[in-house]
Amino acid sequence: MIDILIPTIAQGLLWALLSLGVYITFRVLDIADLSVEGSFPLGAAVAASALVAGLGLIPAFILATVAGALAGVVTGFLTTKLKIPALLAGILTMIGLYSVNLHVMGKANVALLRVDTIFTFAESFGLSASSAMFVVGLAAAVIVGCIMYWFFGTEIGTAIRATGCNPQMSRAQGVNTNRMIVFGLLISNALVALSGALVAQSNGFADVGMGTGTIVIGLASVIIGEVLFGTRSFKNCLISVILGSIVYRLVIALVLQMGMPPNDLKLFTAVLVAIALSMPLIREKLQHR
Repeated sequence: MIDILIPTIAQGLLWALLSLGVYITFRVLDIADLSVEGSFPLGAAVAASALVAGLGLIPAFILATVAGALAGVVTGFLTTKLKIPALLAGILTMIGLYSVNLHVMGKANVALLRVDTIFTFAESFGLSASSAMFVVGLAAAVIVGCIMYWFFGTEIGTAIRATGCNPQMSRAQGVNTNRMIVFGLLISNALVALSGALVAQSNGFADVGMGTGTIVIGLASVIIGEVLFGTRSFKNCLISVILGSIVYRLVIALVLQMGMPPNDLKLFTAVLVAIALSMPLIREKLQHR
């Protein structure tokens, strides 16, 4: 059981960065951003290509994060400047990034089996493969979570939160809401691409189709975390999202152990998200009765 538990928690921590990115758009900005399904494999493709080219770990992560940020800027530009609805703008970016990812990798997938990754670097300190994945995932989730908590307490971060909460009042206070939306999408997609870079190194390959369904995974993690661990403060929200990602991975591992066919995982995730989204209404009905 422990052999399954540690890798599952580690995977949840790696995917937690994606969930934090989805949280920024879905909860902070109140925007349904589907471009994450393109920026996730974009981060994986850029990082894998950089590692295969021998650029090193740090440049690979930086390039992947910058690429994801640029994808977020494109979505923000389509939404704010061209006045395309956010949902449609995300879909357009996602579709365009499919071709971009193919150009970045030069083919449909890139293998990392004989390439030094962040996990092989961690294993050089005597850690096992699962322990290395856990340590890297925990360090990434804690560092990113702390930086997000600090940033969204600054003036710019508060302006982004205010834009999502009440854009009319924010504009009345002199906040450039269009700029804040672009900035929020930039941060969100940068985190998603960083998660893609970590997941690709964990899986040992980057694939052009690995972003399919990532928005549902991110939403499931956010909603499960909020339902189980609450939303009393912004710090509590960040912790809930990270824990929700871990719980989601544990649930997936559990249903697979119980014999669910892997082909049904997407359907199970959709049903799980639908149930989690309806929990507030169900709770209200029960309290009313």
